[in-house]
Amino acid sequence: MTARSTRSEFRRLLTPGAAVVLPGVSNALAARVVADLGFPAAYVTGAGIANTFLGIPDNGLVTLTELADHVAAIRGVFPGPLMVDADTGFGNAVNMVRTIKLLERAGADAIQIEDQVFPKRCGHFDGKAVIPTAEMVAKIKAAVDARSDPDLLIVARTDAIATDGFTAAIERAAAYREAGADVGFVEAPQTPDQIAEIPRLLPWPQIINIVLGGRTPELPNDKLGALGFAAVLYANVALQSALRGMQEALSVLRKQGRMGDAVKLAVDFAERQRLVGKAEFDALERKYKAD
Repeated sequence: MTARSTRSEFRRLLTPGAAVVLPGVSNALAARVVADLGFPAAYVTGAGIANTFLGIPDNGLVTLTELADHVAAIRGVFPGPLMVDADTGFGNAVNMVRTIKLLERAGADAIQIEDQVFPKRCGHFDGKAVIPTAEMVAKIKAAVDARSDPDLLIVARTDAIATDGFTAAIERAAAYREAGADVGFVEAPQTPDQIAEIPRLLPWPQIINIVLGGRTPELPNDKLGALGFAAVLYANVALQSALRGMQEALSVLRKQGRMGDAVKLAVDFAERQRLVGKAEFDALERKYKAD
């Protein structure tokens, strides 16, 4: 698909009640696995990039150009729509213009921005702070004006439940919609009742973020669809599962000095090469081999 067609496809997918599962990917290899398993779309996770690329927490230290490089690499191997976590937009409304233009060129189909104070922190950490509503409204307007393709989705996230309460978060989300946001994202609801109220009070495409071990209870996907959510983020399931796999396999290697029967903890060599498309590169080599 071209960028324009994946953006159009994303708009068609993200309808209230669709509850599209968006697995998080922090690199191109994870994106290949997600595509191989048949997921229609993916989420480029800022937390995952911070963890895997820099080995640090999700605390706002990944730069815009580092993020854009990751998006471009993932776009190169993932055929479906991509939603990109752009944190706070890397500054004020003027910074937001550059952020949108750069990530759109890199291949984003939807760009998520949030109302935390820069530098942000994970939505399920303590100690969050949010900027004034009017400042975030200006940043959303700048994002909408900056996009070249009108099908590029602007996703507006609010973290105000943690700072100002649930009602204030809903009010912010409504203001962000009025400013031009295409999709809403009220981060970290803490009860099933709060979860149910979000799509009822905000009747346009809404996202819910399920963080394993985080503050939001995990409800069944069909329940979230019935409540009216357009998409369900599992931003770091792939990352957390990969960490568990690395810990288990490397623990065996550390204790035994060899893998032995524990080789079953890893995919085999052939599967690894299949996932990274080695056969395609072999075909290119044959096609362009000099006589």
